[in-house]
Amino acid sequence: MAHWLLKSEPGEWSWDDQTQVDREAWTGVRNHLAARHLRAMRAGDTAFFYHSVSEKRIVGVVEIVGEAEPDPTDPSGKFVLVWVKARAPLATPVDLATIKADPELAELPLVRQSRLSVMPIPDDAWAKLCEMGGVAR
Repeated sequence: MAHWLLKSEPGEWSWDDQTQVDREAWTGVRNHLAARHLRAMRAGDTAFFYHSVSEKRIVGVVEIVGEAEPDPTDPSGKFVLVWVKARAPLATPVDLATIKADPELAELPLVRQSRLSVMPIPDDAWAKLCEMGGVAR
């Protein structure tokens, strides 16, 4: 099982929105590296749900419940979506400043490639971020 981080602008699709549906298609990714990460996701993988832009913090955990398929919002037909399901909120959201302040997390793509909207999270960083957020792994 792999771990990921998915960014969403809370004004477009928030954690609260995610928790109101059974599952949701993660659409609109138009970066080729981020799309490659979507293609690598497998059912059962987990991902942090990250509120970008105004909040810049991890707020929940989702599970990948449907693997890559064509994204109908992409007129070019080049990009894909995955299906996600809310699993658990973070008891304590973990903000970007806290992540950047931790030397053990300095190599995360979230720190090094801050504009990337979909990224892998190594197992050790996943465990640390879950602990920081008060979420059982």
